[in-house]
Formats: sequence, C-alpha cells, structure tokens
Amino acid sequence: MGKGSKAPPPPTATSQNITQSDLPEYAKPYYENLMARSQAESYQPYQAYGGERIAGFTGMQEQAQGAAGGLERPDQLGAATNLAATTGIGALGTQYDDSTRSWTSPGTAGQFMSPYMQEVVDVQKQEAIRDAQKTDLSQDLGAARQGTYGGSRQLLAGLERERALGSQLGQIQAMGSQAAYDRGQSAFEQEEGRTLQNRQFGAGLGMQGLGLGLESAQTLGDLGQAQQQTDLQRIQAQAAAGAEQQGLQQQYLDTAYGDFLRQRDYPKEQLNFFNAQLRGVPVPQLSSTQTAYAQPPSVASQIGGAGLAGLGLYNMYNK
Repeated sequence: MGKGSKAPPPPTATSQNITQSDLPEYAKPYYENLMARSQAESYQPYQAYGGERIAGFTGMQEQAQGAAGGLERPDQLGAATNLAATTGIGALGTQYDDSTRSWTSPGTAGQFMSPYMQEVVDVQKQEAIRDAQKTDLSQDLGAARQGTYGGSRQLLAGLERERALGSQLGQIQAMGSQAAYDRGQSAFEQEEGRTLQNRQFGAGLGMQGLGLGLESAQTLGDLGQAQQQTDLQRIQAQAAAGAEQQGLQQQYLDTAYGDFLRQRDYPKEQLNFFNAQLRGVPVPQLSSTQTAYAQPPSVASQIGGAGLAGLGLYNMYNK
C-alpha cells in the first residue's frame, strides 16, 4: 500500500427478500389436476364441424322456382289481342252502300216495265177497231136505207168516225204505256227499298259480329288473366309449403350444430365449474415474504470476480 493511501471501509451486511409460496397438502391435488387439465385443453386442435349448416332448397321449392321461371304469357292473352286487333280493323272498314239507282237513268225503266204491256194494248186497239168497224157498217146500212149512202154527209160522218177511232187508239196506247210506266216505277222503288234494307241489315249483322268478336276478345283476356293468377297462386302455395319443409330441416341442422358445440365445449365448461368450486374453498395465504441477511463477499473474491469478468470481456473482444 502506498504512502498516504487509506484502507477501504469494512464491508457491511446486505439484506435479501425471499418469497415462498406453498399450498396446503389437501389442496395441492385439486389445483394440480385443474392446471394439468387446462394445459391439455389448450393443446386441443381446432375441431371443424363436419355437418351441414344451411338447409338447401326442397324439391317442392325447386319445382315452384322452375314453374315461376318458366311462366309465360297465357295463350288466351295473345289470341285476345289478335282478335281485338282484327275486330277493330274490321269495324273501321264496316259501312253499307246507301247509294240508289235513278229511275230516269237510261234503260232503267225498260228493265222494270212489263214486256207484255204492248200486247195488252194491241188487243185493246184491235177491239176498238172492230167496234169502230161495226159502227161504220151499221151507219152505212142506215145511209143506204135512207138513200144517202155515198153522199157528202156520209163522207163527213166516216171521217169523224176515223178521227174518233184514232183518238181512241191513241188513248189506249197512252193509258197502257202510263200504267206500265207507273207499275215499273213502283216495282223499281220497291226493289231499291229492299236492296237498301238488305244492305243496312247486312251492315247491322256485320257490326253485331264485330261486337261479338270484341266480347270474345274480352272473354279470352279475362280467361288468360284468371289462368295466370291461378298459376301464380299455385306456385306461391308450393313455395310456401317448400319453405316450411326447409325451415324444419334448418331446425334439425341448427340442433345438430348446437349439440356439436355443447359436446366440444363440455370439458371447458367442466373446468370452469371445477375452478369455480375451488375458488369457493377457503385456502390460507399461499405466498409469504422473508428477509434474509448475509455477509458481503470479501475483497479478494470481489477482485477475482472482477478479473474473471474482465478476462471474459477480453476474450469476447478478440473473437
């Protein structure tokens, strides 16, 4: 030791806290069992559920879906549309010809005047001529008896008779022609009236037929809508029944999955129950702290320890 140096102070005693834990002998097996079982449960692999979770469509649902997908416009609606269109076009073009012929048109009167009229008139003329001849003969015989036959008086009388006969024949012809004309005109008017009436009647029948066509189109449309509504109601009923079946199947699947969860978690639930029971058991304080006092190491040992530490650092540095 060099001059003037002082000696180091004497070492002092150090204290150290030592904590000790211990269970009562009667509680150790239970806690050890709980820890072992908990450790074993923590090593369990993930358990996948091997069953179905969601119920698929039933056959009735698939049938309803197929029927809904294949639902088309009823045939009656197409037929009703075509019939209504055809009837409408026919109604636009329906009209009757109200034109009439004229009695004064060339050739019309001759078509309706009786061809036997002239024969009747000729007969009447012949009768008038015979009557005139009889009159002439009678007057000639009278003149002969009186001795005036061949005189001027007889000549004048004969001329007057001829004039009267001609006038009579003209009247017979005129009256016969007028009668034939009137009858022909009456027949013409009657025929034209019947023709016009027939045209009107035919047009009325045509309109009635068109009305029946429209009614038929309406009936077909109603039948088509009724059929479509019936199809939809049937599909809805099938879908509802299928949904009930699917719901029941889903309950089976949910119950099976719930049973799986309960079976899988049953050991954990038992551990929780076991742990809760142990927590309810009165156990003394499991840990205690003690303070221990020890002498510090000597200077030589401190120096040796420091030397060993320095040697280790030197070797590490070289490496």
